[in-house]
Amino acid sequence: MNSETVAIPAGAITLAGDRYGDPNGAPVVFLHGGGQTRHSWASSARDLAGEGWQTLTVDLRGHGDSGWSPDGVYDLPQFAADVVAIADFLGRPPVLVGASLGGNAALSALGGDVELGLGLVLVDVSPFVQRTGTDRVREFMAANAETGFASLEEAADTIAAYQPHRKRPANLDGLRKNLRERDGRWYWHWDPAFLRGVSDDAVQRNRILDPVHLGAAAASLRIPTLLVRGGESDVISVEDSARFLRVVPHAEFASVGGAHHMVAGDDNAVFEDVLADFLDRRIRSRLDVFAEVDA
Repeated sequence: MNSETVAIPAGAITLAGDRYGDPNGAPVVFLHGGGQTRHSWASSARDLAGEGWQTLTVDLRGHGDSGWSPDGVYDLPQFAADVVAIADFLGRPPVLVGASLGGNAALSALGGDVELGLGLVLVDVSPFVQRTGTDRVREFMAANAETGFASLEEAADTIAAYQPHRKRPANLDGLRKNLRERDGRWYWHWDPAFLRGVSDDAVQRNRILDPVHLGAAAASLRIPTLLVRGGESDVISVEDSARFLRVVPHAEFASVGGAHHMVAGDDNAVFEDVLADFLDRRIRSRLDVFAEVDA
């Protein structure tokens, strides 16, 4: 299925997105994790659009083809404001599907406006996380942020060492979407200043990891909510998941066995089945009720 590239105004910057499916269909917005781009969601967005949904993948600020923060600030209020801008662009509440950073951004935005979304899917992220896992992600991102790589092969080797459970791809063309070439070297396709948003401070107010703010946002949720955990995740534990479900008792939970933090990338087929089932049962049924009321 073909996509349409869209430009989304977000204050001083513009966000880049790809839209799939019927523009009149109910929207599902995919928000990637820190250090990734919208292309990490392309397969899921394309498949779901084939089921009648309008899907939109978006590069978060400082990532991919989206603008970089002019002041170099990347905090939860900034990312949450961008989610609001995406909803405004669509002109109707979307289902928000967010992995890691994208999930925090969506949850924070909903904490400010409970009517912003039609539903929420958090992919291996919650207000409650394991510091060892988040530290490992940050260390991987920081290792080559400034120096880059001499070649795509070197970048692929680094990723393979970080994700030994995945088979190293023979074709490296896909890496070009997550890297940019400059002066003969390859750099991650995100602003290095983004890492300053992931603070080592004991109190992380407004930072990417802000359990107090995100916990309060979670407690305010009233829309259909699904938490998806990678069965082998070192970022979200079983106990973290249970804690989230106590805060959001109406939420559903699914575990993708064998998947690590990047759930969709590890087992996209199972993840898509889980997502499609949730959307059909919890979202499509609500849309049908709204349609009957409007009629």
